[in-house]
Amino acid sequence: MSKIYNIYLNGLLIGTTELEKADVPMGVVIGDLRFTDQKFGYDLLKEYCENNQIELASDYPEDKMISTTNISELKITNDKGIEIKGVENQITGMDKEEYEISIFGIPYPFYKEEFPHHVKDYENMFNKE
Repeated sequence: MSKIYNIYLNGLLIGTTELEKADVPMGVVIGDLRFTDQKFGYDLLKEYCENNQIELASDYPEDKMISTTNISELKITNDKGIEIKGVENQITGMDKEEYEISIFGIPYPFYKEEFPHHVKDYENMFNKE
């Protein structure tokens, strides 16, 4: 059974994720972002970034597709309320498809404690003989 992580922006719950993808050596987890409300998406993200001087990595208004750089007020917590802290938290996606949340640079040993399944999957890639 997957863990569900809550995603907060400025203290407001905006969605959840399972952080189901990983780049273990880099301390990265990525997950599909499920917004709690249909109002969240491209327009709200772009407005938030503009109002808070957050640089966009890419922005395609005609497709409503966006990729942010670090959003410091984006907090991701596990089921015990413990924040998953990394160096950067980013959102990427488009309204007609889906959005992903990425957390980069999560330190060890916390990474291994919180995401043992990702670490195990990574280690198993080298033990297939």
